[in-house]
Amino acid sequence: MSAHVAAILPRPTRERLSTLNDRSNRRPAQRGRAGAATVALAVAALAGGVLAPPATAGPVADSAALAKAKPGKPGKPSKPTRTVTAPDSRALQKAVTLRGVRSHLRELQKIADQNDGNRASGNPGYRASRDYVVRTLRKAGYRPSVQAFDFDYFEQLAPATLARVEGATTTPFAEGTDFALMDYSGSGDLTAAVQAVDLNLGDLAGSTSGCEAADFAGFTAGSIALIRRGTCAFGDKVVNAQTAGAAGVIIMNTGTEGATDAFAGTLGGAVARIPAVGASFAVGQSLASGATVRLAASTRSEVRKTWNVLAESRQGRRSNVVMAGAHLDSVVEGAGINDNGSGSAALLEVAVQMAKQKTKPRNRVRFAWWGAEEKGLLGAEHYVGDLAENDPDTLDEIALYLNFDMVGSPNYALFVYDGDNSGEFEDGAVGPKGSGAIEALFHDHFKGAGLRSAETSFSGRSDYGPFIDQDIASGGLFTGAEGVKTKAQAKAFGGKAGVAYDECYHAECDDLGNVSKKALDANSDAIAHAVHTYAQSTWSVNRKGPKLRGETRKAAKPHDPRLNDAAGGGGHDHGHALPGN
Repeated sequence: MSAHVAAILPRPTRERLSTLNDRSNRRPAQRGRAGAATVALAVAALAGGVLAPPATAGPVADSAALAKAKPGKPGKPSKPTRTVTAPDSRALQKAVTLRGVRSHLRELQKIADQNDGNRASGNPGYRASRDYVVRTLRKAGYRPSVQAFDFDYFEQLAPATLARVEGATTTPFAEGTDFALMDYSGSGDLTAAVQAVDLNLGDLAGSTSGCEAADFAGFTAGSIALIRRGTCAFGDKVVNAQTAGAAGVIIMNTGTEGATDAFAGTLGGAVARIPAVGASFAVGQSLASGATVRLAASTRSEVRKTWNVLAESRQGRRSNVVMAGAHLDSVVEGAGINDNGSGSAALLEVAVQMAKQKTKPRNRVRFAWWGAEEKGLLGAEHYVGDLAENDPDTLDEIALYLNFDMVGSPNYALFVYDGDNSGEFEDGAVGPKGSGAIEALFHDHFKGAGLRSAETSFSGRSDYGPFIDQDIASGGLFTGAEGVKTKAQAKAFGGKAGVAYDECYHAECDDLGNVSKKALDANSDAIAHAVHTYAQSTWSVNRKGPKLRGETRKAAKPHDPRLNDAAGGGGHDHGHALPGN
């Protein structure tokens, strides 16, 4: 789950989420430098053969003609909706075992152990993870394809420094508590005066500090710009400061309720030549009236290649595709076994067992493992953007998208993406039509299994974001990240109140021991149920295919708000307070 990135949304044009006014958390679109065309790599290098590209989509009737045809021919009644018995997913759920899912996690852990402890996109561990997924899919009978794209890779090479300098006395601030280095920060080591830029500390709401070139009128070149978070992207603020001659940038938190701590963020790409950090409101206040500081950072930013892996069922209508995805990459700090080995492994086992069960889906099922999610949803963004630009008919054929990101948090809650915003999350919104029905399906499944479930904000902060941007119904599961479990949640789901859902989130300790077997087992069954159900009918989502007996296009019933994810957005706050603050 991407958190050290400032992009709540892949593109600032996601008007659906109009409740989000702080564009400092958004990321400019990145559809890959490999060009517009999808690059399906021949993976002869992987397995001594060539992987077939995704199946070519069949012809799609003109939507206007379809709309005209719906009432039926003149003088003849419209064809009634066919009703069938709901598919029984129990056989697939039984086949998708915890043991099977954990076997994939063990392989991912082994890969990380053999590759500097991580599986991050742009590094050898990710390439090996890709190869493992491809081999496993091929062995199960799929014809997986690999989609390559370039992205801006970033790595922090050494601890950063921010310290107040007063004569011969240097007072350091604590990295990870008082400040954090921005992703795509430039390198440098300098001591200079701090100059405040349009901080407007008398009116904390709606900060526009550093968003316009005019904010830097009279700025002294060579100074370190102190900017307040708010309104525009972090990258915009830093570029404006750099253009004005700043030698470094400190972006302080806004100071509004819930936005006072130090935070990690991203500049959205390799746009900076100067060091840039995010700091707490208190640190910013202490420097606002004038100070001299030392600011140092050592980083690497360069263009690297990464990949998505895609595979689909041999059967089913290509004109009504059910997609299910999970990001395969970790952060550079660790193996990423919960984030997101858990979602990747569960989805892989569902795909394998679906093939072994010889399921005959009415709808084509397409599985996806995304690259570079931790850099801002780049894999899903590239895939969707490429289809939108080069193959819009295939994009239109996607009936729905299911996303599984962190489904085994050790101090878990069973969260479902709130597709209709019935939980009234401040950073959420009503998703595309049918998203509420997906939410309802997951809640109903958990209820049928005798389990409680709750909701997390539908904010576009994981790989479903690019899909809802194209008005594709979406939903999914999540078990919590750096957010803190409440007493009500501990009573409902077990675990410890007052402790993060995942204390090893984006840390070295996110290893095989950092996964709840109960959460992983419950969510693997839920994934199997959803994929199996929608493989047979998506009527509740888009009125295509047969109606399942007893099915309605219902929205999810409101759930106990005390159990909902207070962190919001599936914990995917791209530019959030650091864990522990």
